[in-house]
Amino acid sequence: MTDRTYRLVVRAALGLFRVLGLRLDVHGAEHVPRDGGAVLAGNHVGFLDFLFIGLVGRRRGRFVRFLAKQGIFLPPLVGAAMRAMGHVAVDRAHGEVALRHAVAKASRGEVVGLFPEATISHSWELRPLRPGAAAVATWCQVPLVPVAVWGSQRILTVGGRLSLRRGTPVMIRVGEPLVPTPDSDPYAVSEQLRSRLDALLAEAMDAYPEQARDDADRWWLPASRGGSAPGPEEGLRLDEEGMRQADLASEARIRRSRRGTRFGPLRRRRLATGRSQVVPPPSIRESAS
Repeated sequence: MTDRTYRLVVRAALGLFRVLGLRLDVHGAEHVPRDGGAVLAGNHVGFLDFLFIGLVGRRRGRFVRFLAKQGIFLPPLVGAAMRAMGHVAVDRAHGEVALRHAVAKASRGEVVGLFPEATISHSWELRPLRPGAAAVATWCQVPLVPVAVWGSQRILTVGGRLSLRRGTPVMIRVGEPLVPTPDSDPYAVSEQLRSRLDALLAEAMDAYPEQARDDADRWWLPASRGGSAPGPEEGLRLDEEGMRQADLASEARIRRSRRGTRFGPLRRRRLATGRSQVVPPPSIRESAS
């Protein structure tokens, strides 16, 4: 696999960061191994989190192969780029397929990135973690590295929130890796991971250099810190509803894509009268005769 596409995307991302004047504060990047397999497990508050976690990998000379929801791969150009970068599509109904790909990559010495919350947290606080990241690290016997991102929700996140305001701070905290043993229980390892992510996220929030400007700007702060974000219980409800709607939208796009593939080969021929006629390709004409 070549990483030319990945390098181009990294350059584009860094260019975007410069245009936006983002103030990136990265601590703990040394915990990402320079060689050998590893799993990076991050919290999820914004759509650009994978860029920030991927940036940590690049600072250590690594390309992070992310597991991302299937819908991201549907647009032809985006899907082609995602596959060229070695990312893995996740069908939430059959997540074990993506995990097998993640295991294969980590076993080959690659760095795999996962968001064990499975979706963006509407409360901005940690959701319950799924055991996939811990399972991959356990099965492959590679380090499980926790990564907390804070501030990215102010740039682009759920609810159609987008801000191009310059100078937004983004905190990235990388913790010491967990090293599960071959007989570790992935659910127990996930609990340890959650504890470390929770501490890293609190550290990032504590160090964040800006406060809400007014009451209307408190939306990006969790309720536990005086913000107007939903509390954990309401946040979980919104998360589940968001995942359901995203899955329905993804299924609809897949159906449209399949219909386009089916009818795309039909060709139009201009008649002498100037009218257009749909002419099926040879394979369809032969099967109909």
